[in-house]
Amino acid sequence: MGVKPVGRRSGTMMYGTMLLTFSGLFGQIVGFFYRIVLARLIGPEMMGLYQLIMPVYSVLSSITTVGLTVAASALSARCQAKGDKMGICQVRRSCLICLVCLLAPLAVLTAAFSDPISVYILGDARTRTGLVLLLPCILLTGIENIQKHCFFGVGMVRPPAFSEMAEQVIRAVAVLGLLILCLPMGGEGTVGVIVVGMVVCEVFSAATLTLLFRRCIGSCAPCYPRPAGLWREIGRIALPVGSTALLGNLMGSANAILIPQLLVKGGKTAGEAMSDFGVINGMTIPMLLMPTAFIGALGLVLVPKLAQAVAVNKRKEAREQLSRVMAATSCVLLPCMALLVVIGPALGQLLFKDARAGEMILPLAVGVIFTGYQAVLGSALNGLGKQSAAAGNMLLSDGVQLAFTYFLVGDPNIGLKGYVTGLWVSSLLGAWLNWRSVRKAIDLKGQTFSWAVAPGLGAVLMALCCRLLFGHLLDAGLHAAASCLITAVFGAVLYLVALQAQGIRRSDLLGSKEG
Repeated sequence: MGVKPVGRRSGTMMYGTMLLTFSGLFGQIVGFFYRIVLARLIGPEMMGLYQLIMPVYSVLSSITTVGLTVAASALSARCQAKGDKMGICQVRRSCLICLVCLLAPLAVLTAAFSDPISVYILGDARTRTGLVLLLPCILLTGIENIQKHCFFGVGMVRPPAFSEMAEQVIRAVAVLGLLILCLPMGGEGTVGVIVVGMVVCEVFSAATLTLLFRRCIGSCAPCYPRPAGLWREIGRIALPVGSTALLGNLMGSANAILIPQLLVKGGKTAGEAMSDFGVINGMTIPMLLMPTAFIGALGLVLVPKLAQAVAVNKRKEAREQLSRVMAATSCVLLPCMALLVVIGPALGQLLFKDARAGEMILPLAVGVIFTGYQAVLGSALNGLGKQSAAAGNMLLSDGVQLAFTYFLVGDPNIGLKGYVTGLWVSSLLGAWLNWRSVRKAIDLKGQTFSWAVAPGLGAVLMALCCRLLFGHLLDAGLHAAASCLITAVFGAVLYLVALQAQGIRRSDLLGSKEG
Protein backbone atom coordinates (compact mmCIF):
# COMPACT_ATOMS: atom_id res chain seq x y z
CA MET A 1 0.00 0.00 0.00
CA GLY A 2 1.47 3.38 -1.04
CA VAL A 3 1.82 6.51 0.95
CA LYS A 4 -1.17 8.81 1.06
CA PRO A 5 -0.99 11.03 -2.05
CA VAL A 6 0.28 14.50 -1.37
CA GLY A 7 -0.80 16.09 -4.63
CA ARG A 8 1.11 16.78 -7.77
CA ARG A 9 1.90 20.37 -7.00
CA SER A 10 3.29 19.67 -3.52
CA GLY A 11 5.87 17.40 -5.05
CA THR A 12 7.49 20.04 -7.26
CA MET A 13 10.80 21.56 -6.31
CA MET A 14 9.43 25.05 -6.91
CA TYR A 15 6.40 24.55 -4.70
CA GLY A 16 8.33 22.88 -1.89
CA THR A 17 11.10 25.45 -1.97
CA MET A 18 8.71 28.40 -2.04
CA LEU A 19 6.61 27.07 0.82
CA LEU A 20 9.67 26.32 2.94
CA THR A 21 11.16 29.67 1.98
CA PHE A 22 8.00 31.42 3.13
CA SER A 23 8.00 29.55 6.43
CA GLY A 24 11.73 30.15 6.78
CA LEU A 25 11.40 33.85 6.04
CA PHE A 26 8.51 34.08 8.47
CA GLY A 27 10.66 32.38 11.08
CA GLN A 28 13.64 34.61 10.25
CA ILE A 29 11.54 37.75 10.56
CA VAL A 30 9.95 36.66 13.84
CA GLY A 31 13.32 35.47 15.12
CA PHE A 32 15.02 38.65 14.02
CA PHE A 33 12.62 40.92 15.88
CA TYR A 34 12.72 38.49 18.78
CA ARG A 35 16.49 39.00 18.93
CA ILE A 36 16.05 42.76 18.80
CA VAL A 37 13.69 42.76 21.78
CA LEU A 38 15.85 40.18 23.55
CA ALA A 39 18.99 42.28 23.05
CA ARG A 40 17.25 45.35 24.40
CA LEU A 41 15.88 43.46 27.40
CA ILE A 42 19.10 41.78 28.53
CA GLY A 43 21.88 43.83 26.90
CA PRO A 44 24.93 42.75 24.88
CA GLU A 45 26.78 41.16 27.81
CA MET A 46 23.91 38.80 28.60
CA MET A 47 23.55 38.11 24.86
CA GLY A 48 27.18 37.06 24.80
CA LEU A 49 26.63 34.87 27.86
CA TYR A 50 23.64 33.20 26.18
CA GLN A 51 25.72 32.66 23.03
CA LEU A 52 28.30 30.77 25.13
CA ILE A 53 25.95 27.87 25.85
CA MET A 54 24.81 27.47 22.26
CA PRO A 55 28.01 25.65 21.18
CA VAL A 56 27.15 22.92 23.71
CA TYR A 57 23.70 22.69 22.14
CA SER A 58 25.29 22.39 18.71
CA VAL A 59 27.78 19.73 19.79
CA LEU A 60 25.19 17.53 21.50
CA SER A 61 22.76 17.95 18.59
CA SER A 62 25.45 16.97 16.10
CA ILE A 63 26.12 13.74 18.01
CA THR A 64 22.48 12.80 18.45
CA THR A 65 20.38 14.40 15.72
CA VAL A 66 22.09 15.81 12.62
CA GLY A 67 23.05 12.50 11.03
CA LEU A 68 19.71 10.92 11.88
CA THR A 69 17.77 13.71 10.17
CA VAL A 70 19.68 13.18 6.90
CA ALA A 71 19.12 9.42 7.21
CA ALA A 72 15.39 9.98 7.88
CA SER A 73 15.06 12.19 4.79
CA ALA A 74 17.03 9.95 2.41
CA LEU A 75 15.51 6.64 3.56
CA SER A 76 11.98 8.05 3.65
CA ALA A 77 12.46 9.27 0.07
CA ARG A 78 13.55 5.77 -0.94
CA CYS A 79 10.51 4.20 0.74
CA GLN A 80 8.24 6.78 -0.90
CA ALA A 81 9.62 5.86 -4.33
CA LYS A 82 8.76 2.21 -3.62
CA GLY A 83 5.30 3.00 -2.17
CA ASP A 84 6.36 1.50 1.19
CA LYS A 85 4.25 3.33 3.78
CA MET A 86 5.21 0.97 6.59
CA GLY A 87 8.86 1.45 5.73
CA ILE A 88 8.56 5.19 6.32
CA CYS A 89 7.08 4.55 9.76
CA GLN A 90 9.88 2.09 10.54
CA VAL A 91 12.51 4.63 9.49
CA ARG A 92 10.95 7.21 11.79
CA ARG A 93 10.70 4.88 14.77
CA SER A 94 14.21 3.49 14.34
CA CYS A 95 15.71 6.98 14.12
CA LEU A 96 13.84 8.04 17.26
CA ILE A 97 15.17 4.99 19.12
CA CYS A 98 18.70 5.87 18.00
CA LEU A 99 18.17 9.44 19.23
CA VAL A 100 17.20 8.34 22.74
CA CYS A 101 20.04 5.81 22.95
CA LEU A 102 22.61 8.39 21.91
CA LEU A 103 21.35 11.24 24.07
CA ALA A 104 20.73 9.40 27.36
CA PRO A 105 24.39 8.81 28.38
CA LEU A 106 25.45 12.23 27.12
CA ALA A 107 22.72 13.93 29.15
CA VAL A 108 23.79 12.11 32.32
CA LEU A 109 27.43 13.11 31.83
CA THR A 110 26.59 16.72 30.98
CA ALA A 111 24.37 17.11 34.05
CA ALA A 112 26.91 15.43 36.32
CA PHE A 113 29.81 17.60 35.12
CA SER A 114 27.90 20.82 34.48
CA ASP A 115 30.00 22.75 37.02
CA PRO A 116 33.43 22.05 35.50
CA ILE A 117 32.02 22.39 31.96
CA SER A 118 30.62 25.84 32.71
CA VAL A 119 33.72 27.06 34.56
CA TYR A 120 36.65 25.47 32.75
CA ILE A 121 35.32 24.95 29.21
CA LEU A 122 32.78 27.72 28.70
CA GLY A 123 34.76 30.07 30.91
CA ASP A 124 31.81 31.46 32.92
CA ALA A 125 30.05 29.79 35.86
CA ARG A 126 26.85 31.68 35.05
CA THR A 127 26.17 29.29 32.16
CA ARG A 128 25.54 26.23 34.40
CA THR A 129 21.75 26.51 34.80
CA GLY A 130 21.18 27.11 31.11
CA LEU A 131 23.49 24.21 30.28
CA VAL A 132 21.45 21.73 32.33
CA LEU A 133 18.13 23.04 30.99
CA LEU A 134 19.36 22.57 27.42
CA LEU A 135 19.19 18.76 27.77
CA PRO A 136 15.38 18.33 27.50
CA CYS A 137 15.42 20.96 24.76
CA ILE A 138 17.86 18.85 22.71
CA LEU A 139 15.69 15.73 23.08
CA LEU A 140 12.53 17.53 21.98
CA THR A 141 14.34 19.21 19.09
CA GLY A 142 15.61 15.83 17.93
CA ILE A 143 12.12 14.31 17.99
CA GLU A 144 10.83 17.29 16.03
CA ASN A 145 13.60 17.29 13.40
CA ILE A 146 13.56 13.55 12.68
CA GLN A 147 9.82 13.65 11.98
CA LYS A 148 10.20 16.87 10.01
CA HIS A 149 12.79 15.27 7.71
CA CYS A 150 10.59 12.21 7.23
CA PHE A 151 7.98 14.61 5.86
CA PHE A 152 10.58 16.20 3.60
CA GLY A 153 11.62 12.78 2.34
CA VAL A 154 8.11 11.92 1.14
CA GLY A 155 7.57 15.38 -0.36
CA MET A 156 5.11 16.67 2.25
CA VAL A 157 6.31 20.14 3.19
CA ARG A 158 3.13 21.68 4.59
CA PRO A 159 3.09 19.95 8.01
CA PRO A 160 6.68 20.90 8.96
CA ALA A 161 6.24 24.37 7.47
CA PHE A 162 3.18 24.98 9.66
CA SER A 163 4.99 23.64 12.71
CA GLU A 164 8.05 25.79 12.04
CA MET A 165 6.07 29.02 11.77
CA ALA A 166 4.06 28.31 14.90
CA GLU A 167 7.22 27.33 16.77
CA GLN A 168 8.91 30.67 16.09
CA VAL A 169 5.95 32.62 17.42
CA ILE A 170 5.66 30.46 20.53
CA ARG A 171 9.40 30.74 21.21
CA ALA A 172 9.33 34.52 21.01
CA VAL A 173 6.24 34.80 23.22
CA ALA A 174 7.49 32.26 25.77
CA VAL A 175 11.04 33.60 26.14
CA LEU A 176 10.19 37.30 26.11
CA GLY A 177 7.14 36.80 28.32
CA LEU A 178 9.15 34.90 30.93
CA LEU A 179 11.92 37.51 30.84
CA ILE A 180 9.47 40.38 31.30
CA LEU A 181 7.94 38.58 34.28
CA CYS A 182 11.25 37.60 35.88
CA LEU A 183 13.67 40.47 35.17
CA PRO A 184 15.78 41.83 36.74
CA MET A 185 17.90 38.88 37.76
CA GLY A 186 21.50 37.71 37.61
CA GLY A 187 23.21 36.39 34.50
CA GLU A 188 22.70 32.72 35.37
CA GLY A 189 18.99 33.20 35.99
CA THR A 190 18.55 35.18 32.78
CA VAL A 191 20.13 32.48 30.63
CA GLY A 192 18.09 29.82 32.43
CA VAL A 193 14.83 31.65 31.75
CA ILE A 194 15.68 31.93 28.03
CA VAL A 195 16.29 28.18 27.80
CA VAL A 196 13.02 27.41 29.65
CA GLY A 197 11.20 29.43 26.99
CA MET A 198 12.97 27.37 24.32
CA VAL A 199 11.83 24.16 25.99
CA VAL A 200 8.21 25.37 25.97
CA CYS A 201 8.23 25.91 22.20
CA GLU A 202 9.97 22.57 21.55
CA VAL A 203 7.27 20.74 23.53
CA PHE A 204 4.72 22.23 21.15
CA SER A 205 6.72 21.37 18.01
CA ALA A 206 7.49 17.77 18.98
CA ALA A 207 3.88 17.07 19.98
CA THR A 208 2.44 18.75 16.90
CA LEU A 209 4.66 16.90 14.44
CA THR A 210 3.97 13.58 16.16
CA LEU A 211 0.23 14.10 15.74
CA LEU A 212 0.63 15.29 12.13
CA PHE A 213 2.82 12.32 11.24
CA ARG A 214 0.26 9.85 12.55
CA ARG A 215 -2.53 11.63 10.72
CA CYS A 216 -0.77 12.12 7.36
CA ILE A 217 1.38 8.99 7.15
CA GLY A 218 0.39 6.68 10.00
CA SER A 219 2.30 4.66 12.56
CA CYS A 220 3.51 1.08 12.72
CA ALA A 221 2.81 -1.38 15.46
CA PRO A 222 5.75 -1.98 17.83
CA CYS A 223 5.79 -5.67 16.93
CA TYR A 224 6.02 -5.04 13.19
CA PRO A 225 9.35 -6.50 11.98
CA ARG A 226 11.99 -4.02 10.86
CA PRO A 227 13.26 -4.35 7.29
CA ALA A 228 16.52 -6.26 7.05
CA GLY A 229 19.50 -3.96 7.15
CA LEU A 230 17.59 -0.84 8.28
CA TRP A 231 19.94 -0.17 11.20
CA ARG A 232 22.91 -0.61 8.89
CA GLU A 233 21.45 1.82 6.35
CA ILE A 234 20.75 4.40 9.05
CA GLY A 235 24.29 4.05 10.36
CA ARG A 236 25.83 4.25 6.89
CA ILE A 237 24.21 7.63 6.31
CA ALA A 238 24.12 9.04 9.83
CA LEU A 239 27.65 8.21 10.99
CA PRO A 240 29.65 10.27 8.47
CA VAL A 241 27.16 13.15 8.59
CA GLY A 242 26.99 13.12 12.38
CA SER A 243 30.75 12.77 12.77
CA THR A 244 31.31 15.70 10.46
CA ALA A 245 28.75 17.81 12.30
CA LEU A 246 30.31 16.84 15.63
CA LEU A 247 33.86 17.73 14.66
CA GLY A 248 32.67 20.86 12.88
CA ASN A 249 30.65 21.96 15.88
CA LEU A 250 33.55 21.21 18.22
CA MET A 251 35.67 23.53 16.11
CA GLY A 252 32.87 26.08 15.99
CA SER A 253 32.39 25.79 19.74
CA ALA A 254 36.12 26.23 20.33
CA ASN A 255 35.95 29.23 18.03
CA ALA A 256 33.06 30.81 19.95
CA ILE A 257 34.63 30.09 23.33
CA LEU A 258 38.06 31.36 22.28
CA ILE A 259 36.90 34.71 20.90
CA PRO A 260 36.01 36.41 24.24
CA GLN A 261 39.07 34.92 25.91
CA LEU A 262 41.39 36.07 23.14
CA LEU A 263 39.85 39.55 23.14
CA VAL A 264 40.62 39.76 26.87
CA LYS A 265 44.16 38.62 26.12
CA GLY A 266 44.38 41.44 23.59
CA GLY A 267 43.62 44.05 26.24
CA LYS A 268 39.85 44.26 26.58
CA THR A 269 38.01 43.79 29.86
CA ALA A 270 35.85 40.69 30.28
CA GLY A 271 32.68 42.79 29.95
CA GLU A 272 33.93 44.54 26.79
CA ALA A 273 34.95 41.24 25.20
CA MET A 274 31.61 39.60 25.94
CA SER A 275 29.78 42.67 24.64
CA ASP A 276 31.76 42.71 21.37
CA PHE A 277 31.16 38.99 20.95
CA GLY A 278 27.43 39.47 21.56
CA VAL A 279 27.23 42.26 18.96
CA ILE A 280 28.86 40.34 16.11
CA ASN A 281 27.19 36.95 16.79
CA GLY A 282 23.90 38.17 18.22
CA MET A 283 23.26 41.20 16.01
CA THR A 284 25.35 41.63 12.84
CA ILE A 285 25.55 38.04 11.62
CA PRO A 286 21.83 37.27 12.29
CA MET A 287 20.94 40.40 10.29
CA LEU A 288 22.99 39.11 7.35
CA LEU A 289 21.61 35.57 7.67
CA MET A 290 17.98 36.59 7.18
CA PRO A 291 18.03 35.99 3.39
CA THR A 292 19.48 32.51 3.87
CA ALA A 293 16.02 31.14 4.71
CA PHE A 294 15.71 30.52 0.96
CA ILE A 295 19.03 28.66 0.92
CA GLY A 296 17.98 26.44 3.81
CA ALA A 297 14.73 25.62 2.02
CA LEU A 298 16.66 24.71 -1.14
CA GLY A 299 18.85 22.31 0.82
CA LEU A 300 15.90 20.60 2.47
CA VAL A 301 14.17 20.03 -0.87
CA LEU A 302 17.35 19.19 -2.77
CA VAL A 303 18.53 16.23 -0.66
CA PRO A 304 15.52 13.90 -1.30
CA LYS A 305 15.22 15.05 -4.93
CA LEU A 306 18.83 14.14 -5.69
CA ALA A 307 18.54 10.92 -3.67
CA GLN A 308 15.59 9.83 -5.80
CA ALA A 309 17.37 10.80 -9.05
CA VAL A 310 20.48 8.85 -8.10
CA ALA A 311 18.44 5.83 -6.98
CA VAL A 312 16.98 5.46 -10.49
CA ASN A 313 20.24 6.48 -12.22
CA LYS A 314 18.94 9.77 -13.64
CA ARG A 315 22.22 11.67 -13.52
CA LYS A 316 21.15 14.18 -16.18
CA GLU A 317 18.09 15.08 -14.12
CA ALA A 318 20.30 15.52 -11.05
CA ARG A 319 22.61 17.85 -12.98
CA GLU A 320 19.69 19.95 -14.23
CA GLN A 321 18.20 20.24 -10.75
CA LEU A 322 21.47 21.27 -9.16
CA SER A 323 22.27 23.74 -11.95
CA ARG A 324 18.95 25.52 -11.37
CA VAL A 325 19.54 25.53 -7.62
CA MET A 326 22.96 27.14 -8.03
CA ALA A 327 21.49 29.87 -10.25
CA ALA A 328 18.69 30.49 -7.74
CA THR A 329 21.21 30.69 -4.90
CA SER A 330 23.17 33.40 -6.71
CA CYS A 331 20.04 35.32 -7.68
CA VAL A 332 18.98 35.52 -4.02
CA LEU A 333 22.23 35.81 -2.07
CA LEU A 334 24.11 38.36 -4.20
CA PRO A 335 21.48 41.12 -4.27
CA CYS A 336 20.50 40.61 -0.63
CA MET A 337 24.09 40.95 0.56
CA ALA A 338 24.68 43.93 -1.73
CA LEU A 339 21.60 45.67 -0.33
CA LEU A 340 22.58 44.95 3.29
CA VAL A 341 26.06 46.36 2.70
CA VAL A 342 24.36 49.63 1.73
CA ILE A 343 21.64 49.89 4.39
CA GLY A 344 23.03 47.47 7.00
CA PRO A 345 24.84 50.02 9.23
CA ALA A 346 21.77 52.25 9.45
CA LEU A 347 19.50 49.23 9.87
CA GLY A 348 21.68 47.85 12.68
CA GLN A 349 21.60 51.17 14.51
CA LEU A 350 17.85 51.43 13.99
CA LEU A 351 17.03 47.92 15.18
CA PHE A 352 19.60 47.27 17.89
CA LYS A 353 20.38 50.82 19.06
CA ASP A 354 24.05 49.91 18.77
CA ALA A 355 26.28 51.47 16.13
CA ARG A 356 28.63 48.50 16.29
CA ALA A 357 25.99 46.23 14.69
CA GLY A 358 26.96 47.58 11.25
CA GLU A 359 30.71 47.29 11.66
CA MET A 360 32.64 44.98 9.29
CA ILE A 361 29.44 44.27 7.39
CA LEU A 362 31.14 44.09 3.96
CA PRO A 363 33.60 41.25 4.74
CA LEU A 364 30.91 39.47 6.76
CA ALA A 365 28.53 39.70 3.79
CA VAL A 366 31.20 38.16 1.53
CA GLY A 367 31.57 35.34 4.04
CA VAL A 368 27.81 34.75 4.11
CA ILE A 369 27.73 34.50 0.29
CA PHE A 370 30.40 31.80 0.24
CA THR A 371 28.74 30.07 3.20
CA GLY A 372 25.50 29.88 1.19
CA TYR A 373 27.24 28.23 -1.75
CA GLN A 374 29.02 25.88 0.61
CA ALA A 375 25.74 24.88 2.27
CA VAL A 376 23.90 24.22 -1.01
CA LEU A 377 26.75 22.15 -2.44
CA GLY A 378 27.06 20.28 0.86
CA SER A 379 23.36 19.39 0.70
CA ALA A 380 23.91 18.23 -2.88
CA LEU A 381 26.70 15.90 -1.74
CA ASN A 382 24.43 14.42 0.95
CA GLY A 383 21.69 13.88 -1.63
CA LEU A 384 24.16 12.22 -4.00
CA GLY A 385 25.32 9.82 -1.28
CA LYS A 386 28.74 11.47 -0.94
CA GLN A 387 28.57 12.09 2.78
CA SER A 388 32.26 11.34 3.32
CA ALA A 389 33.32 13.99 0.80
CA ALA A 390 31.03 16.55 2.43
CA ALA A 391 32.49 15.57 5.80
CA GLY A 392 36.12 16.06 4.83
CA ASN A 393 35.45 19.37 3.09
CA MET A 394 33.55 20.76 6.06
CA LEU A 395 36.24 19.77 8.54
CA LEU A 396 39.00 21.38 6.50
CA SER A 397 36.98 24.58 6.16
CA ASP A 398 36.21 24.74 9.88
CA GLY A 399 39.84 24.08 10.71
CA VAL A 400 40.89 27.13 8.67
CA GLN A 401 38.35 29.30 10.53
CA LEU A 402 39.62 28.09 13.90
CA ALA A 403 43.22 28.76 12.90
CA PHE A 404 42.43 32.36 11.92
CA THR A 405 40.66 32.91 15.23
CA TYR A 406 43.41 31.36 17.33
CA PHE A 407 46.32 33.17 15.72
CA LEU A 408 44.78 36.58 14.96
CA VAL A 409 41.98 37.54 17.35
CA GLY A 410 44.31 37.84 20.35
CA ASP A 411 46.40 40.46 18.56
CA PRO A 412 45.23 43.87 19.86
CA ASN A 413 45.87 45.40 16.41
CA ILE A 414 43.59 42.86 14.70
CA GLY A 415 40.95 41.65 17.18
CA LEU A 416 37.64 40.59 15.63
CA LYS A 417 38.95 41.37 12.15
CA GLY A 418 40.84 38.09 12.39
CA TYR A 419 37.60 36.18 12.95
CA VAL A 420 35.86 37.97 10.07
CA THR A 421 38.75 37.29 7.70
CA GLY A 422 38.71 33.66 8.72
CA LEU A 423 34.99 33.48 7.98
CA TRP A 424 35.27 34.42 4.33
CA VAL A 425 38.51 32.54 3.70
CA SER A 426 37.17 29.32 5.24
CA SER A 427 33.75 29.59 3.54
CA LEU A 428 35.40 30.22 0.16
CA LEU A 429 37.58 27.15 0.65
CA GLY A 430 34.59 25.04 1.72
CA ALA A 431 32.51 26.14 -1.27
CA TRP A 432 35.33 25.34 -3.70
CA LEU A 433 35.97 21.90 -2.16
CA ASN A 434 32.27 21.00 -2.27
CA TRP A 435 32.02 22.18 -5.88
CA ARG A 436 34.98 20.02 -6.85
CA SER A 437 33.40 16.96 -5.18
CA VAL A 438 29.99 17.55 -6.82
CA ARG A 439 31.56 18.02 -10.25
CA LYS A 440 33.42 14.75 -9.84
CA ALA A 441 30.29 12.91 -8.68
CA ILE A 442 27.88 13.84 -11.50
CA ASP A 443 30.09 15.60 -14.06
CA LEU A 444 28.35 18.93 -13.45
CA LYS A 445 29.49 21.77 -15.69
CA GLY A 446 29.59 25.31 -14.35
CA GLN A 447 27.15 27.81 -15.86
CA THR A 448 29.20 31.00 -15.57
CA PHE A 449 26.58 33.38 -16.93
CA SER A 450 23.52 32.25 -14.95
CA TRP A 451 25.45 31.39 -11.79
CA ALA A 452 27.72 34.43 -11.54
CA VAL A 453 27.78 37.00 -14.34
CA ALA A 454 24.08 37.88 -14.61
CA PRO A 455 23.25 37.92 -10.88
CA GLY A 456 26.59 39.55 -10.07
CA LEU A 457 26.19 42.40 -12.55
CA GLY A 458 22.61 42.93 -11.39
CA ALA A 459 23.72 43.06 -7.75
CA VAL A 460 26.53 45.56 -8.46
CA LEU A 461 24.18 47.83 -10.42
CA MET A 462 21.57 47.62 -7.67
CA ALA A 463 24.13 48.37 -4.92
CA LEU A 464 25.50 51.45 -6.69
CA CYS A 465 22.05 52.89 -7.40
CA CYS A 466 20.78 52.06 -3.90
CA ARG A 467 23.78 53.75 -2.33
CA LEU A 468 23.03 56.97 -4.20
CA LEU A 469 19.32 56.80 -3.39
CA PHE A 470 19.84 55.93 0.27
CA GLY A 471 22.30 58.75 0.81
CA HIS A 472 19.97 61.22 -0.91
CA LEU A 473 17.00 60.14 1.23
CA LEU A 474 18.97 60.54 4.45
CA ASP A 475 20.34 63.91 3.37
CA ALA A 476 16.79 65.03 2.61
CA GLY A 477 15.86 64.36 6.25
CA LEU A 478 13.77 61.23 5.75
CA HIS A 479 13.67 58.86 8.73
CA ALA A 480 16.15 55.97 8.57
CA ALA A 481 13.40 53.32 8.65
CA ALA A 482 11.54 54.84 5.72
CA SER A 483 14.82 55.32 3.83
CA CYS A 484 15.73 51.65 4.31
CA LEU A 485 12.29 50.49 3.15
CA ILE A 486 12.20 52.70 0.05
CA THR A 487 15.75 51.72 -0.87
CA ALA A 488 15.00 48.01 -0.45
CA VAL A 489 11.87 48.16 -2.63
CA PHE A 490 13.67 50.19 -5.29
CA GLY A 491 16.62 47.79 -5.23
CA ALA A 492 14.41 44.71 -5.57
CA VAL A 493 12.58 46.15 -8.59
CA LEU A 494 15.81 47.29 -10.23
CA TYR A 495 17.44 43.90 -9.69
CA LEU A 496 14.52 42.01 -11.21
CA VAL A 497 14.58 44.32 -14.23
CA ALA A 498 18.34 43.75 -14.57
CA LEU A 499 17.86 39.97 -14.52
CA GLN A 500 15.07 40.19 -17.07
CA ALA A 501 17.21 42.36 -19.33
CA GLN A 502 19.92 39.70 -19.23
CA GLY A 503 17.48 36.95 -20.19
CA ILE A 504 17.22 35.22 -16.79
CA ARG A 505 13.73 33.75 -16.34
CA ARG A 506 12.05 31.94 -13.46
CA SER A 507 12.23 28.64 -15.34
CA ASP A 508 16.02 29.04 -15.49
CA LEU A 509 16.12 28.91 -11.69
CA LEU A 510 13.96 26.26 -10.02
CA GLY A 511 11.62 25.41 -12.90
CA SER A 512 8.03 24.44 -12.40
CA LYS A 513 7.92 20.85 -13.48
CA GLU A 514 7.96 17.78 -11.35
CA GLY A 515 11.35 16.48 -10.26
